Amino acid sequence: MLDFPPPPAGAAAAPDIQSAAGPKSYGGLRKAAAWLGRRWLSALLAVVAAVGLGYGAAQFLLGPVVAGERIVRADFSQRIVASGHVEAPYRVNVGAQITGSVAKVPVAEGQTVRAGDILVVLDDREAKSAVTQAQSALIQAEARLRQARELTLPAANEALKQARAALTDAQATYDRAAALSKDGFQTRAALDTAVKALEVARAQARSAELQFQSSRPGGSDYVMIEAQVDQARAALDVAKSHLAYTVITAPRDGILISRNVERGNVVHANDILMVLSPSGDTELIVQLDERNLSLIAPGQQALASADAYPKDTFPAEVSYINPAVDAQRASVEVKLAVPHAPAYLRQDMTVSVDIETGRRPQAIVAPARTLRDAGNGKSWVLKVVDGRAVRQDVDVGLVSGGQAEILAGLAAGDTVLAANATIKPGARLRVKFAAPTPRPRPAA
Repeated sequence: MLDFPPPPAGAAAAPDIQSAAGPKSYGGLRKAAAWLGRRWLSALLAVVAAVGLGYGAAQFLLGPVVAGERIVRADFSQRIVASGHVEAPYRVNVGAQITGSVAKVPVAEGQTVRAGDILVVLDDREAKSAVTQAQSALIQAEARLRQARELTLPAANEALKQARAALTDAQATYDRAAALSKDGFQTRAALDTAVKALEVARAQARSAELQFQSSRPGGSDYVMIEAQVDQARAALDVAKSHLAYTVITAPRDGILISRNVERGNVVHANDILMVLSPSGDTELIVQLDERNLSLIAPGQQALASADAYPKDTFPAEVSYINPAVDAQRASVEVKLAVPHAPAYLRQDMTVSVDIETGRRPQAIVAPARTLRDAGNGKSWVLKVVDGRAVRQDVDVGLVSGGQAEILAGLAAGDTVLAANATIKPGARLRVKFAAPTPRPRPAA
């Protein structure tokens, strides 16, 4: 049997649910259930009112619950992130030096080549014929030079000796004729004959002397023959050079990034057939916002990664800052040297660069979102002291990655509020750390 409490004074008596069965008994049960529901509802409303009153009192006495941020001490680095591409310091244009028909192209675009590897072969039949002709001309010139040394010079020497001997005889004959003519033993006609013979001998001697001097080394004939030999040798060198030009080789190690020739093409001098990217020297070219120009300096270290291999990083170093600013993009070009380029790095690859512009070991670090009036150079934060929000001026150093270096005004372990918190200085509050305070990324 259910035991109900007695009704309060002045209230209507509860219906008797133990009356006899029948329609009257069923109606009594319904009234009893309604009465019980009203009692439980009243009790529930009373509890809710008590909880609401307690919460309101807590809000009034202790303040609202606000998310706080913890100030930490950590290694802090300021970084600038930019994107760019891979580029060699220079590119080598490989071209033909003569006009010819392409006979063979044994390499493909993108292939790695070594210095001296054959890239293009031209038709060399005409060049080989020219070499053969030049070799024959040189053989003839050298034969003439040997003839001058072995035949012409000795013959000129013998002719000179004979001419000098004939001159001596003519001179002796003249002397005898002159003496006899003076003593009256020789006729005038005989003397004239001796004079003429002497003049002829002198002329022959002079001619033989000139011929000998011309035929000896240093003489005009000898020099002309030597010049013909030199010309033949030069013509042979030119022919051999033209023959060598029919084989185009790689000037140095690298990767062929462009190929613009096929077998059967007719190429001309100075035509660019291929473009070679030399291996060994690699640069990264990035465009930085001009607002970061004051933070960049040569020698700064960076970490780079290719978009094709985002998990692999490699070191780089700022090597050049363009003194001019691109007015169209409000950016400045920066080059970074890669001392040890990974094997997968290719020309014109897209890369991301993380440049370290400053580092502070064990710095006081606060989330940048807690700074107020950071743009005017007089930053301040709301610091939590004994359950109240207190305005605290701070000196800010490096700022990067959503974190800020605090030079003065805060210490490790202090609690500050985010700048968007609707709390006024001096107000009471309760701090709740919804999630661990994100720490700045350690310096590389």
